[in-house]
Amino acid sequence: MCSLESLKLDLKELKEENTTLTFDLDDRFFEALDSAEVKRGSLHVSVSIRKATGFFEFLFQTAGTVIISCDRCLDDMEQSVETDNRLVVKLGSTYSEEDDIIVVPEDEGILDMAWIIYEFVALAIPIRHVHAPGKCNPAMTQALEELSADRSSDEESNQETDPRWDKLKNLKI
Repeated sequence: MCSLESLKLDLKELKEENTTLTFDLDDRFFEALDSAEVKRGSLHVSVSIRKATGFFEFLFQTAGTVIISCDRCLDDMEQSVETDNRLVVKLGSTYSEEDDIIVVPEDEGILDMAWIIYEFVALAIPIRHVHAPGKCNPAMTQALEELSADRSSDEESNQETDPRWDKLKNLKI
């Protein structure tokens, strides 16, 4: 997929009650979005759209892998992603987002699903992402261990503290 245009959906053109769309997104999708967290990946997205009176119900099913930075060694790592999300879209006077409801201007009627899909993927990534044990960059792991050892030895050194702080330690709260 070269451009994000295929992810723009004209809601007014949906004629059928139920519509299913599928997208295979690759590195070019993430490059086009210029996102901070995820730079590369391969995703399969299936969007099921149910047209009802006054609103559209979107069910997103996303599965694949993304490449993100390891929090420990900063090398790239592969993270699997699988998520199911629901979104309600209504036509209204101005664009707005509240919880799981998006209001799209009726005169425009275009819903851009690119950033919505990206947000669903980003929310499916664990907060802490690290390689499996033993898979981190060995040079970075060694540097972290050395720095941690230096830091802990500094804290343990017998530095003289201000006696006023020592008195605060005796307080019972």
